[in-house]
Amino acid sequence: MVFKISEGVKVSVETYYQPDYSDPVAAEYMFAYRITIENNNTFPVKLLQRHWNIFDSNGSYKEIDGEGVVGVQPVILPGDQYQYVSGCNLKTDMGKMEGNYSMENMHTKKQFKVNIPMFEMIAPFKSN
Repeated sequence: MVFKISEGVKVSVETYYQPDYSDPVAAEYMFAYRITIENNNTFPVKLLQRHWNIFDSNGSYKEIDGEGVVGVQPVILPGDQYQYVSGCNLKTDMGKMEGNYSMENMHTKKQFKVNIPMFEMIAPFKSN
């Protein structure tokens, strides 16, 4: 697990290779990741948008932007956390992701960025 704290918000990431949804012969490798967002501020925050940078080990790169996460824009109260699971399909057996969330202080309506730590996605057979 990797984590990063910025603007009083801790983002932790765990990754999992998904062999049942992967097809190495067709160069399709599916990874799941679980993200935990912990609000250590004294005010509630709302996750408005996400921005991802996705790198494949073959040199390809893509950016993805979208509203919220997994179809919601969660409000996280002080001392609480929000957790979700999503996935990423790569063309190689290893890659990495990083990004940020646009969030809003629910008291002041001020928006700010929270960094998502870079994390690796590596098929287990690559480690042998």
